[in-house]
Amino acid sequence: MTVHVATPGEAAAKTHIARLNPYLAHAKLVAPLIALEEQFKASSLEPLLIELVKMRASQINGCAFCLHMHSKDARAMGEREERLHLLNAWEESSYYTPRERAALGWTEALTLVAQTHAPDAAYAEVAAHFEPEELVQLTLLINTINAWNRLAIGFRMAHPRAWSAG
Repeated sequence: MTVHVATPGEAAAKTHIARLNPYLAHAKLVAPLIALEEQFKASSLEPLLIELVKMRASQINGCAFCLHMHSKDARAMGEREERLHLLNAWEESSYYTPRERAALGWTEALTLVAQTHAPDAAYAEVAAHFEPEELVQLTLLINTINAWNRLAIGFRMAHPRAWSAG
């Protein structure tokens, strides 16, 4: 199978017209992802940590739909604007706790798994800050947001548009 990689001009010309609504097309198959989201809410992971992880994976994947949703959710939970703005450069910022930094490193390692192969250093760091049960929760959270990103990007799900860009 040959994969076409878009040139910068092709990427800029990409349409943002929705292709398919996966909830309407196959609600039964999407339901387990929604059920996982409920499990994460009930987990021992901190709600703001969950949103940071979702946002970081969505930044890496370039998912505007999920970035819009999770930045809004994080703000509603009281997350500071500075932390949201610096999330893409978390390694250079002192705004994140050691536990958050470990989770963000693990998020990057798993989101980019084809490149990183989940390095031992990233695992050692995250395992030092999370109990085994939490590590499974975190890893499934990362896998789930990556699945949501792929649905949203693949089907061109558009975030709400409350303002015009010119």
